[in-house]
Amino acid sequence: MDEKFHALAVAQTENEIADGIDTVRRALVGEGQDECEDCGDLIAAARRKAIPSATRCIQCQGAFDLLSQHFAKPGAAHTV
Repeated sequence: MDEKFHALAVAQTENEIADGIDTVRRALVGEGQDECEDCGDLIAAARRKAIPSATRCIQCQGAFDLLSQHFAKPGAAHTV
């Protein structure tokens, strides 16, 4: 039984890693999304035009930025 749960956990982790790699690749080549990766709402056309690599709507990006700043370690370089 433990082996089954271990295999499921490994598969889920591998899927999450693959999704993360895809997100980073899209960001590196400037490919954005039509829908926000956090809330699923459409990203405004003006935002997509201004920031083609956007993967979040403006509201979710603002929340993400605030949380990133809040949880950043003091003295550490801030990267998002």
